[in-house]
Amino acid sequence: MTDRRRLKSNGRVADISLKGEVEAARFVEPTVMRVAVPVAPLFDSVEPGRWRRERELVLHEVFNVLEDGGSWVFGYAARDGYVGYMCSSGLGPADMICPTHTVAARQSYLTSVPELKNKEEMIPISFGTALEVVATHENARWAEVTTLRAGAHEFKTTYTDYVPLAHLRPLAMPETDPVDVAERFIGTPYHWGGNSGFGIDCSGLVQAACLACGIRCPGDSDLQEAELGETLTEDAALQRGDLLFWKGHVAWVAGDNLLIHANAHHMAVAYEPMDEAIARIKAQGDGAVTRRARLGGM
Repeated sequence: MTDRRRLKSNGRVADISLKGEVEAARFVEPTVMRVAVPVAPLFDSVEPGRWRRERELVLHEVFNVLEDGGSWVFGYAARDGYVGYMCSSGLGPADMICPTHTVAARQSYLTSVPELKNKEEMIPISFGTALEVVATHENARWAEVTTLRAGAHEFKTTYTDYVPLAHLRPLAMPETDPVDVAERFIGTPYHWGGNSGFGIDCSGLVQAACLACGIRCPGDSDLQEAELGETLTEDAALQRGDLLFWKGHVAWVAGDNLLIHANAHHMAVAYEPMDEAIARIKAQGDGAVTRRARLGGM
């Protein structure tokens, strides 16, 4: 049975690819949209009092809409197929921008003037924000980018903003070390269900690092445990870039007896000695390590 988080159907409507596989009142081609706010939550429901944030998408990430409920939409994230509901006011048409770069720093910002000393408002944006660079200014200090803005369900235009070019990476040049990516998040607040440089959880940190390196990665730690890498034996020597899994948790191996993970103990992304983390997690009742894994090519 398909996991609800990946089942592109809510009974009323289903993705056209599921025709003949599931029961639904309608089968539709998705409408491709992009996030038009710095960070947008993905919910498991729109029922009053029952909804829960499960994951997040950042500015310009793609969301495939299957059902438009007015103030909300139902669909799935393009990056990993994660299914849920989003506020429709935070989305805009995907074809209004064609991203060329992504934010590679933990955080950056948009401003309306390409000047270091300016008095204009800065709009914070997160790691992973995709941007269309159309020009550079001030000796390539600033990238001129095209952006979407929320505020109306009907988007009629895009906006011109500027972002420090040093914070960007061309989409055609993926990262090569996922732990190096994870280390940029040191000190980021722990945020359950978070996927941004403003707040992130354990699986969000793993996914952000993997996707930046061109490695397909699901959104939650149980799915990551089931699908990522090759299982290592209990006595295998661990190396940088390996993953340790517990029930409901995941951490990167950053070095000899050293982990990096987003965790509620530190309420942040933090380094922690591996032996201390294993003992602490077991002592708090969350059990022993359930899997050790190595990504391909590591």
